[in-house]
Amino acid sequence: MKTYLPALRRRSFLVGASSLGLMAAAFPTLSLGQSGANVLRIGTLGLDTVDPHRHTGTIAVQQVYVEALTSIAPDGSVEPWLAEAIDARADGLAYTFKLRPNVHFHNGDTLTASDVVANFSRVKEKITGGWLVSAMEYVDSVEAPDELTVVVNMSAPYAPLLNLLSELWIVSPKSEGWDDTINRPIGTGPFTFGAWQPKDSFTAPAFDNYWVAGLPKVSALWFDIRDEADKALALQAGDLHIAMVSAEAAETIKAAGVANVDPLGDATWYFMAFNNRSARAPFDDIRVRQAIGHAIDKAAFMNFEAGPTAVTTNQMSKPGTFYFDQAMHDADPFKAPDLERARSLLAEAGVNPAEHTVRFVSWQEDYAQVIVQMVRQLGFQVEHAALDDVAAQQRLSGDDWDMNVMSSGPRSDIFLRYVRLMSNGPNPTLWGNIQNPALDAVIDAASKEVDSDKRRGLYLEAIQMVHDNMYFVVLGHAARLFATRHEVKDFKAGFSFSLNWASGGVAHASL
Repeated sequence: MKTYLPALRRRSFLVGASSLGLMAAAFPTLSLGQSGANVLRIGTLGLDTVDPHRHTGTIAVQQVYVEALTSIAPDGSVEPWLAEAIDARADGLAYTFKLRPNVHFHNGDTLTASDVVANFSRVKEKITGGWLVSAMEYVDSVEAPDELTVVVNMSAPYAPLLNLLSELWIVSPKSEGWDDTINRPIGTGPFTFGAWQPKDSFTAPAFDNYWVAGLPKVSALWFDIRDEADKALALQAGDLHIAMVSAEAAETIKAAGVANVDPLGDATWYFMAFNNRSARAPFDDIRVRQAIGHAIDKAAFMNFEAGPTAVTTNQMSKPGTFYFDQAMHDADPFKAPDLERARSLLAEAGVNPAEHTVRFVSWQEDYAQVIVQMVRQLGFQVEHAALDDVAAQQRLSGDDWDMNVMSSGPRSDIFLRYVRLMSNGPNPTLWGNIQNPALDAVIDAASKEVDSDKRRGLYLEAIQMVHDNMYFVVLGHAARLFATRHEVKDFKAGFSFSLNWASGGVAHASL
């Protein structure tokens, strides 16, 4: 079962090693004077849009030039940011934010409560997709009783609000494209929006009038945002100071002694999903889905992808966190592979796997081949389409597929994982387009529950419904790792992909 794993890893290593000699030529040229000694060079996720209100998860870059009322601390808790104090009413129906005085936008204007109200209004009235839409459904009104006070009135309690507001970034209403799509955001962050080359690079010069005295400590940030770039090799060569790296690369980096490697506070979870909106035979038979589940060796998959940072489970929350349930974990029928049970279920369903081809979709990741080979063990033919992010989402949004294997990274609140299980959730395609009103109702109830223990119970009820219907199979969790070269001072990875937050991040880093 595991004999193919070293071969795949060996291939991955050789591909990376062969590119080392070409890296200098392939690495993007630093522009706009960004080759200076006081420029922090970073390799991380891309930037899918420069309109801060339309993002679907690309917070690594955005949060250096825009800020929000709240941010997420390295332990996952909410901390004030542009708001210096937050008062939440006990019934969850009103929040009062006291803004920090003398905060300036990058155009020199002073931030006021009316600017914050304008941002809420824009998201509520003009944004139809992305993470923030669900939060705005329960915002009844937003008021500015004075220049430094914002009151948010809710039509119903909404537990994730303060967490989600960490990604409602406040931009100046004078930003170019405000009435349609912002193409040059004017924020309040420690760095300004510089030059963006999509899928290539981004520059962010320091903001000289930043509201925190003494910050930022470097003159600019430069980002390599190419999806295909080997950022670990660039970091080892000194072309990057900070980079997101794989578990395998992390071991090499630590052995070389050039950088520290730290995990994010939250983890990435991996899953194998079925087409739940328009399943075709025989994959519409739950016994066939269960058979495929029994063919998967979760431990082998997670070890392949994440090595010592990996844990296997059947939940979207990792072990040791509040929303994780040990009893549900222990009862996982797919915790270990069982090919005999898998073949028995196929026989019970009257399915000869040799007569069927699985239309399998994934990103261009080595780990997809691990699952493909496990499915083939049952005798299925597999037609595997390994696509880039945009092409994969386009394929999954239609009906021409049966299975996928994907991952989802750290999020500021557990609701941002569950919301994608909802029929009208943002970009639910990776999870297989689940259309279940009963599941929607449970997740909606969880989001409105102010009692944390009751909210936990509702989320567990929701994931149990996923298990019962075999919508997808959770494979496990793995730490996302950031490597930081030793010459960088005062930076350590936070809770999520964001590189800046109220109490730390790249604004505090120096060279």
